[in-house]
Amino acid sequence: MGVLDLCAYMTQKRQVVYYFLLLLLCSTVDSTLQYSIREELPKGSVVSNIASDLGVDPGLLSNGGARIVCEGTQQYFQVNTNTGVLFVNERIDREGICEQTDHCLLYFQLIIENPLQLHRGEVEIFDVNDNSPIFPQNEIVISVPEHAVPGTKFLLESARDLDVGTNAVQNYQISANEHFRLDVHDGTDQNKGPEIVLVKQLDYEKTRKLSLQLTAVDGGEPRRTATAQVLVSVLDINDNAPVFNQSVYRVKLFEQNAINYVALKVTATDLDDGPNGNIVYAFSRITNAIRRVFKLDSKSGEITVNKPLDFEGTKMYEMEVQATDDGGLMSYCKVVIEITDVNDNAPEIILASVRSPLPENTSSQTVVALLNVKDLDNGGNGDIRCSIRSHQPFKLIPSFKNFYRLVTDGQLDREKVSEYNITVTAVDDGSPPLSSTAVIHVRISDINDNPPVFSKTLYTMQVSENNKPGALIGSVMATDKDSAENAQVSYSLIEEMVKGFPVSHFISINSDKGNILAVRPFDYEHNQNFTFRVQARDSGTPTLSSNTTVTLYIIDQNDNAPTLLHPSPKDSSFSAEIVPNNADVGYLVSKVVAVDADSGQNAWLSFHLQKVSDQSLFSVGLHTGEIRTIRKMTDRDNTRHTLIVVVKDNGQPSLSTTATVKILAAENFSGHHLESAEEEKVDEFDSSLTFYLIISLAIMTVLFLTSIIVLLILKAYKIKKSKHSNSVSQNLHSSNIMNFRASYLDSLARGTIHQHCFQDVQARVQPFSGDQRHQDPNKANAYTGNEHHPMLIDFNNANEFLQDHQPAANAIPPSHSSYQRVQAILTRPMSTDWQEG
Repeated sequence: MGVLDLCAYMTQKRQVVYYFLLLLLCSTVDSTLQYSIREELPKGSVVSNIASDLGVDPGLLSNGGARIVCEGTQQYFQVNTNTGVLFVNERIDREGICEQTDHCLLYFQLIIENPLQLHRGEVEIFDVNDNSPIFPQNEIVISVPEHAVPGTKFLLESARDLDVGTNAVQNYQISANEHFRLDVHDGTDQNKGPEIVLVKQLDYEKTRKLSLQLTAVDGGEPRRTATAQVLVSVLDINDNAPVFNQSVYRVKLFEQNAINYVALKVTATDLDDGPNGNIVYAFSRITNAIRRVFKLDSKSGEITVNKPLDFEGTKMYEMEVQATDDGGLMSYCKVVIEITDVNDNAPEIILASVRSPLPENTSSQTVVALLNVKDLDNGGNGDIRCSIRSHQPFKLIPSFKNFYRLVTDGQLDREKVSEYNITVTAVDDGSPPLSSTAVIHVRISDINDNPPVFSKTLYTMQVSENNKPGALIGSVMATDKDSAENAQVSYSLIEEMVKGFPVSHFISINSDKGNILAVRPFDYEHNQNFTFRVQARDSGTPTLSSNTTVTLYIIDQNDNAPTLLHPSPKDSSFSAEIVPNNADVGYLVSKVVAVDADSGQNAWLSFHLQKVSDQSLFSVGLHTGEIRTIRKMTDRDNTRHTLIVVVKDNGQPSLSTTATVKILAAENFSGHHLESAEEEKVDEFDSSLTFYLIISLAIMTVLFLTSIIVLLILKAYKIKKSKHSNSVSQNLHSSNIMNFRASYLDSLARGTIHQHCFQDVQARVQPFSGDQRHQDPNKANAYTGNEHHPMLIDFNNANEFLQDHQPAANAIPPSHSSYQRVQAILTRPMSTDWQEG
């Protein structure tokens, strides 16, 4: 208790703070204030001046937030922080707080929060005589035999007093009489027991009852008392024994008599008066079995049935009944109960043996079971007739008295009926007749006489082309009417040739579940469907099997983009469609022709103009691909036009390809005119292209030189401040990189970087690469040799390879002129090599 109990009644948040602060004070504060007061003091009664007792200024209590915390839920004390007076805050009931303990203490703690101090106090509560003695009962009844001798003691109930000490019960008194005196035996205040002592013998004929008054007195001021009436009953002397009116009682009972049926009643009389004339009946010298069957009422003498009677178990019961008065005198009589039989036992069917399971090919007249019937009743009640239902392939044949054989009487088929519950009925000849039934459970065992049967004779399945190997296509299922191993079905493919390959080249089957899986991806464009057979085989002996046919259809997927037939992608870049410069509206300029290897809606093509030099002049047919003039061409229109036509299919997602159609408007179609137009176009193209190339190269050169100068300045600054010995090597490394990049630009103009260039750079850069000091010698020599195919270098990672490339198909021969190489570079698609370079 103490500090820990105080913390238990604080709020959750303040508990933690007070707990640690109080722990700091536990080692310094070890004084206990002790007070004592009487219980039941009025609220506000002064206990003491706690400030004086502690020797502190009362101002410390008020300014320091002093308060009293009592242990428990009641706040019995409080302190006046202005005066330091400790006073009673609630009614104090010593008996309610401490009950019967000798010392009753109440504990409290005085807490001063600023500065934090803790003082423990205890108040002893003195008892006052505020409770009167109380007897447990207002009347105390005792019985005294008339033959009791003087000096006989009779113990009486003690009075209880909630007070303690001298305020508890101190003495007892009894009213004046000539037959008894009062004695009080020593003990504690609560255990002083009164007793009366017979001083003069009683006479039942003169005095049958006597009333005395017992008084309990406590020792308080003023004294409090309690009284109780002592009723003395004088008992008569028993001098007459009970007498039965018959010495032997006989009765017959049917075994069907219900429980609590009164079999008979025995009667005895006693000439004594009062308790000596009260008779109690009981069984005497009988077995526990009889005691369980019959019940005797101790007051009335009625014998009732307590358990169902059974003639077959016991035909007659003999028992002895005694009658005893309250004085202890007794007498005996004999009771004989005979049981009469009734038809209360149904026949009993006993299965001697049962043969189960039976094979379904069991022959007729085979013995299935042997059974015995019996009835515990006598006479006609015990005669029995047995039978079974006639709609089952079994019959019942009697062997000898009360024994029967159950045999088969027809063909068994497990697939139709797998088990039989054969009900055997036995009926006796009693009145009314009783019957009983027994169910013989016979299971029919299977033989392998049924092949597996597929759920369908023909299966149709579908799978999308481009499927993943191992994809589930579908499943077949076969069932077998047999059971156990005979019904365990396994599946397999019947090997046949499909498109020149065995069927297992395309599909496989799960032998346990019948799942059909794709072995490889299917291509609708090569194989639209095929048929194969699946076999289902059971595990019986001999093995039975059946086949089914599966037709697999390949579903087309949109995996082929449209293919251009006209204009051919292989045509020259400067080939063009020639149209008269005065073509009228609807003039057929050209027709884009494309095909799609897919089928269905995946092969439905639509044509759209993606880019056109003059939107108002040309249109393309959505489904025909025909390029026609929208309006009449005039002299103000350009003579050269470029149309980009997108050909889309209708698949999901849609695939497309583009066709570039160049149109040349001319007055006539002579060869000289076409050649002059072609040369004019090439000259215009060359002049404008050269101008833009010069500007681009100038800008790139300025940017490149500026970056090189900045890098050299930074390197020079780092070399100047560096104290390491490899500063000269680092400067040399920078110059090597410059030389390599200059060579690289020259190689770019030629379209390739040769191996000897890389070897030269590698020889210059490798000595200065910190990451190559532990390089594998095999790797270092892996790229030596006389190979001259192009290679790409990654400048971000020193001299490591990005990829080793073979000469591209569109590589530019060095024999071409500068104009031809530039023109080819700008017109050809950007390759992966250029993107990575």
